[in-house]
Amino acid sequence: MWYVYFLRCADNSLYAGITTSLERRVLEHNESNKKAAKYTRARRPVTLVYAESQPNRQQASRREYQLKQLNKHIKEQLVYSYSLQLLA
Repeated sequence: MWYVYFLRCADNSLYAGITTSLERRVLEHNESNKKAAKYTRARRPVTLVYAESQPNRQQASRREYQLKQLNKHIKEQLVYSYSLQLLA
Protein backbone atom coordinates (compact mmCIF):
# COMPACT_ATOMS: atom_id res chain seq x y z
CA MET A 1 0.00 0.00 0.00
CA TRP A 2 1.25 3.45 -0.94
CA TYR A 3 0.17 6.80 0.49
CA VAL A 4 -0.03 10.30 -0.92
CA TYR A 5 0.30 12.96 1.75
CA PHE A 6 0.48 16.66 2.54
CA LEU A 7 2.70 18.05 5.26
CA ARG A 8 2.12 21.44 6.84
CA CYS A 9 5.47 23.16 7.16
CA ALA A 10 6.47 25.72 9.80
CA ASP A 11 5.97 28.53 7.26
CA ASN A 12 2.37 27.30 6.68
CA SER A 13 3.17 25.95 3.21
CA LEU A 14 2.05 22.48 2.08
CA TYR A 15 4.43 19.80 0.84
CA ALA A 16 3.13 16.79 -1.12
CA GLY A 17 4.83 13.41 -1.27
CA ILE A 18 4.35 9.65 -1.49
CA THR A 19 5.50 6.86 0.82
CA THR A 20 4.77 3.34 2.02
CA SER A 21 5.00 4.40 5.68
CA LEU A 22 3.52 7.73 6.80
CA GLU A 23 4.96 7.54 10.31
CA ARG A 24 8.50 6.81 9.12
CA ARG A 25 8.37 9.46 6.41
CA VAL A 26 7.15 12.24 8.70
CA LEU A 27 9.93 11.34 11.13
CA GLU A 28 12.49 11.51 8.30
CA HIS A 29 11.19 14.92 7.18
CA ASN A 30 11.53 16.24 10.73
CA GLU A 31 14.77 14.64 11.85
CA SER A 32 16.93 13.41 8.99
CA ASN A 33 19.19 15.68 6.99
CA LYS A 34 19.84 12.99 4.37
CA LYS A 35 16.38 11.48 3.87
CA ALA A 36 14.26 14.60 4.30
CA ALA A 37 13.28 16.57 1.23
CA LYS A 38 15.37 19.69 0.70
CA TYR A 39 12.14 21.72 0.81
CA THR A 40 11.11 20.46 4.25
CA ARG A 41 14.59 20.62 5.80
CA ALA A 42 14.41 24.40 5.73
CA ARG A 43 10.81 24.50 6.99
CA ARG A 44 10.77 22.29 10.08
CA PRO A 45 8.85 21.18 12.00
CA VAL A 46 6.36 19.57 9.64
CA THR A 47 3.04 17.95 10.51
CA LEU A 48 1.00 15.40 8.58
CA VAL A 49 -2.27 17.09 7.58
CA TYR A 50 -3.61 14.90 4.75
CA ALA A 51 -3.16 11.33 3.53
CA GLU A 52 -4.88 8.97 1.14
CA SER A 53 -3.99 5.41 0.20
CA GLN A 54 -3.24 4.15 -3.28
CA PRO A 55 -2.79 0.52 -4.36
CA ASN A 56 0.64 0.95 -5.98
CA ARG A 57 3.49 3.40 -6.59
CA GLN A 58 2.35 4.32 -10.08
CA GLN A 59 -1.11 5.42 -8.92
CA ALA A 60 0.37 7.20 -5.91
CA SER A 61 2.70 9.16 -8.19
CA ARG A 62 -0.16 10.07 -10.51
CA ARG A 63 -2.28 11.26 -7.60
CA GLU A 64 0.63 13.23 -6.16
CA TYR A 65 0.98 15.01 -9.51
CA GLN A 66 -2.76 15.79 -9.56
CA LEU A 67 -2.63 17.21 -6.03
CA LYS A 68 0.38 19.37 -6.84
CA GLN A 69 -1.52 20.91 -9.75
CA LEU A 70 -4.33 22.16 -7.48
CA ASN A 71 -4.34 25.75 -6.31
CA LYS A 72 -3.65 26.55 -2.66
CA HIS A 73 -7.33 27.14 -1.84
CA ILE A 74 -8.39 23.67 -3.08
CA LYS A 75 -5.46 22.03 -1.27
CA GLU A 76 -6.54 23.75 1.95
CA GLN A 77 -10.10 22.49 1.42
CA LEU A 78 -8.78 18.91 1.11
CA VAL A 79 -6.78 19.34 4.32
CA TYR A 80 -9.81 20.76 6.13
CA SER A 81 -12.07 17.90 4.95
CA TYR A 82 -9.45 15.38 6.04
CA SER A 83 -9.24 16.91 9.52
CA LEU A 84 -13.04 16.71 9.83
CA GLN A 85 -12.90 13.00 8.95
CA LEU A 86 -10.37 12.43 11.72
CA LEU A 87 -12.62 14.14 14.24
CA ALA A 88 -15.72 12.16 13.25
